[in-house]
Amino acid sequence: MPGTIPREQVGYFHAFQDGVDYCFVDHPAYHRLGREIYGGSRHELLFRCALLAKAALEAPWQVACGGAPYGESKLVFVANDWHASLLPAHYRDHGKLSYARSLLIVHNIAHQGRGPLEDLGWLEVPEQYVDHFRLWDASGGEHMNIMKAGAITANRIVAVSSRYAGECQTQEQGFGLDSIMREQSWKLTGVVNGIDYTEWHPASDPHLRRDGYANYDVNTLTEGKARCKAALQKELRLPVDPDAPLLGFIGRLDSQKGVDLIVESYDWLMGEGAQLVLLGSGREDLEAALRDMERRHPDRCRAWVGFSVKLAHRITAGVDLLLMPSRFEPCGLNQLYAMAYGTPPVVHAVGGLADTVKPFNPYQNTGTGKEQT
Repeated sequence: MPGTIPREQVGYFHAFQDGVDYCFVDHPAYHRLGREIYGGSRHELLFRCALLAKAALEAPWQVACGGAPYGESKLVFVANDWHASLLPAHYRDHGKLSYARSLLIVHNIAHQGRGPLEDLGWLEVPEQYVDHFRLWDASGGEHMNIMKAGAITANRIVAVSSRYAGECQTQEQGFGLDSIMREQSWKLTGVVNGIDYTEWHPASDPHLRRDGYANYDVNTLTEGKARCKAALQKELRLPVDPDAPLLGFIGRLDSQKGVDLIVESYDWLMGEGAQLVLLGSGREDLEAALRDMERRHPDRCRAWVGFSVKLAHRITAGVDLLLMPSRFEPCGLNQLYAMAYGTPPVVHAVGGLADTVKPFNPYQNTGTGKEQT
């Protein structure tokens, strides 16, 4: 129970760059798993998340941000998803940070930090906040739910799109927290993610400077896209055919992303003369399905099981349409990249996809993509 975890010492790495202070927490627990930041046992992950929250609360007194420690004045803590949802509950009722405020960002409400109630003993949760972590639903019974506590104790909640803020309050998309989100709807809003145009811009993209690809902008869109399409077909050893519809998919291979819908439509797409390029990894059965699709039509389909930053950029520039049949999508980034590259996305009208992709209107010649409901 509270007090059973020994005191831990952390270090801080601090840098000031482009007018922004960057602060990183150092502890052996973060080194052992390397890049597997969500790896290890459940208790090990809980320990790392709790340690991060407590270290973040100490940072305003310990790290010379802006030349001197912030202290208690004018503080806003931004907590991302359940992994940081402990922070809003931890900083209260200690006689410190009385004027601090906290903001919970919900990127994906399906991931909530669930576990048995006994795990609260690992987190040193103040007794008066235990009920904030307690949740009962049909799928998990009575359990500890860290995101629930974050949603209740945070001063504001921001979902990563306006549509998703509404979807989080429905039984279909709230994943057991819909009633909590409805109760907290007075402080819930949605803000769409942005993209970094220094990394994702066809006019300056370094991955388009060789192998037959070409940088392009709005004035050279037609020629630039045509060169990138031909270069992508050549690189992936598909027939170089400007008239063949070239469709792309980039993403995680799981149920959320709807790649199984592409698998189900595969024979029809091949019958229509389309070419298909898929890039991603995830569920083993879906990885096997992608390999089988390429095996069945090696002249029409390429499946890259894994991930390549270079190929993701080249697919975005080279395909005619980017497929995003997600069953739910809090915001989505690939459709934003596609539209920046002049590639119309074909999306399900959910979450951030509905907020960002404007349906094509052939009568008014407006819109940025195609929505399916």
